[in-house]
Amino acid sequence: MEIKAADVKALREKTGAGMMECKKALAEANGDAAEAEKILKEKGLAAVAKRSERATSEGRVFVRQNGNKIALAEVTCETDFVAKNADFIALGEKILDVIFAKGYTKVEKELEDLVLELATKIRENMAIRRVEVVEVPAGSAAAYYVHSDFKTASVVVVEGSDSDDVKTFAKDCCLHLAAFTPSYLTQKDVPQSYIDEQKEIFQAQMAQDEKMASKPDNVKAGILQGKINKHLAEICFVDQMFVKDDKVSVAKKLEEVSKNAGAKLSFGKIVLYVLGK
Repeated sequence: MEIKAADVKALREKTGAGMMECKKALAEANGDAAEAEKILKEKGLAAVAKRSERATSEGRVFVRQNGNKIALAEVTCETDFVAKNADFIALGEKILDVIFAKGYTKVEKELEDLVLELATKIRENMAIRRVEVVEVPAGSAAAYYVHSDFKTASVVVVEGSDSDDVKTFAKDCCLHLAAFTPSYLTQKDVPQSYIDEQKEIFQAQMAQDEKMASKPDNVKAGILQGKINKHLAEICFVDQMFVKDDKVSVAKKLEEVSKNAGAKLSFGKIVLYVLGK
């Protein structure tokens, strides 16, 4: 049967499939648009299934604040080209819409279905990797930041005051997190197994140093602990040198801001999303 160009065009606009694919699907469905759409969807699902084992190392982190809640969602795909696609960006924003509308705080099937729908259309492996919602307590300052490549995002809540100065500090902390990507928030969060591993590494390095061999055991122990302390200060958020003032740590800067604000401030929820990590 003859397939009208108008029908091909309408199916293409509805499904996003190529002109020839739409024409073939309509021919296979004997001109039935609904059946042709089903055929295209089945082919799209099959294509996605074939690509399911392909790495999704590209994508975007989406963040939005709505009232006293800040939502983050990490959506991954195979290629940077798709990550910059308008439909992919619209998907991320739609996911945030649904999170706020339904009160979701983790990845739910409805969100996965939204991703599958676009993956079927584009025929590229995609996934919603994680979702998080941060609630900002009353009287607290909160801020979020998304880096220009949309692959890093951070949220910081500072409890104790919601003054403009504290809000600025929270924003600066978001910038700090994105710039230095600390592995842990405080030294209490560092697993002992990690510390033990680092000690073994430093001990092996010291054993190869001829000058170190002649030093007393207590001196070696002090040097080893010093190396551990320095390393922990480099990977823990509150101990890192503050991004806007490298003469003080983040913890010391918090004390300064507390004094200036006339309030006892403390860090509340802190979130750092780095794509794929």
